[in-house]
Amino acid sequence: MAEPTAPNGAQEDNRPSLNALAQYTKDFSFENPNAPRSLTPQQQGPQISIEVNVNAKQLATEDYEVDLKLQGDAKIGTEVLFAFDLTYSGVFRVRNIPGEQLHPVVMIECPRLLFPFARQMVADAVRNGGFPPLYIDPIDFVALYQQRTAQGGGGMEPGQMPA
Repeated sequence: MAEPTAPNGAQEDNRPSLNALAQYTKDFSFENPNAPRSLTPQQQGPQISIEVNVNAKQLATEDYEVDLKLQGDAKIGTEVLFAFDLTYSGVFRVRNIPGEQLHPVVMIECPRLLFPFARQMVADAVRNGGFPPLYIDPIDFVALYQQRTAQGGGGMEPGQMPA
């Protein structure tokens, strides 16, 4: 059986694909509000808090911008040692993915591709702030997606991406 051909005579590729077209820092902030006092040896380890959010919007028929937002801080008691806020984004082209699988692919696989780069940026900023690097544990984006959809959010603004 012959493969379908495109109008220009080339073979049409109907295989599912996910391609990163670009990735970039959209917003990044690191604060060390109590330096140099916060850099002195501490009697106890800090309490570290990290929040993760994923949002996406459709840019074109097959193109989506995905934002991976990492926010966190380290405190001892009520004193903030450091705080960070990163939005690391990418533009992805998604082709030949069935409609019912599109939302999970964009909201799980795209942030999974962005995460190692965002993780390294946070680790470098914390280290450059005078602390040991903070390596965020791997994130289970499937569980995060399931939690967000159970809450009715899914991380997307209404009308911006088909569900």
